[in-house]
Amino acid sequence: MSFSFGNKIKITMFGQSHSEKMGVIIDGLPSGFKVDEEKLAAFMARRAPGNDEFSTPRKEADKVIFASGLVDGKTCGAPVCAIIENTNTRSKDYENLRDVPRPGHADFAAWAKFGDERDVSGGGQFSGRLTALFCVVGGILMQLYEEKGIYIGAHIASVGEIKDDAFDGVNVTKDDFVGDKAFPVINENKGELMKEHIRKARADGDSVGGVVECAVVGIKSGLGDTLFGGIEGRISSAIFAIPAVKGIEFGRGFESALLYGSENNDAFIVKGGQIVTKTNNHGGILGGISSGMPIIFRAAFKPTPSISKPQQSVSLSRKEETILEIKGRHDPCIVKRATVCIEAAAAIAIADLIL
Repeated sequence: MSFSFGNKIKITMFGQSHSEKMGVIIDGLPSGFKVDEEKLAAFMARRAPGNDEFSTPRKEADKVIFASGLVDGKTCGAPVCAIIENTNTRSKDYENLRDVPRPGHADFAAWAKFGDERDVSGGGQFSGRLTALFCVVGGILMQLYEEKGIYIGAHIASVGEIKDDAFDGVNVTKDDFVGDKAFPVINENKGELMKEHIRKARADGDSVGGVVECAVVGIKSGLGDTLFGGIEGRISSAIFAIPAVKGIEFGRGFESALLYGSENNDAFIVKGGQIVTKTNNHGGILGGISSGMPIIFRAAFKPTPSISKPQQSVSLSRKEETILEIKGRHDPCIVKRATVCIEAAAAIAIADLIL
């Protein structure tokens, strides 16, 4: 099933953007772990919509309701079922999309696969709304990881051509993470420039894309596997489940294609009695297996396809070209709210390696 992921820790999601409820079943969590619901709520709030000018005006509380799997707040060994209610929906805004698909969105592909029975409201199961479920699972797993000294953090690496400072691939620690900053960047001055860029795009009825950088620290060497079991593949699979992700790179990534081997290779050294690498161009993964260095990757997000400007499209019923004007509420730039989703997806991807 395309809504399921994982082996030792298996998750199955359900629901759509405008369904009455959506949720996730998490199977395989160790028993006796107390879920800090207040901490989880704070994690969810980083993704929640409607909180500022840089996100969709659709406001949802994203309160997590545990229907099963917890006794007195602790996991009991049964699958955990968590539910989120959708309370602020305006399905009428999407009626015209039954016949006219949005350019850059999944509307046409959904029609080609599911026909007229598809759910067009809010994008149905293709909506970024479902990433709230990623955050439920990721928020719980990251609490488990902290007990093992493993931490995950992400920030906006760029919006358009404006770049934030990058993580130090060798020395990054949890203290370098931006945490719950309202605008998750390392360099506040760069953040202000990004905000102005987003404001201008929104004023023009347009949208902008960007890149999110993520670091996983505390992973010991030797985890993962070769070929189809490699860590890059596992992380990439989870990251590409986030709508609007169009690319991913690890370490120096595509830049390494421009280098000589002598420039790209990371020399091995001994530091504090441990074998480490002097640099971290490989992003903490060699041959699909962790090297013990921080795992560093970046994910590229396309501009939000739902924009206010008139766009050329077609009538599916008449097979005629037409002009589409999109209604509804949409983010002018996805990356601000996507940082926490990237953290959550990374947490889900590495669960089978750690737990």
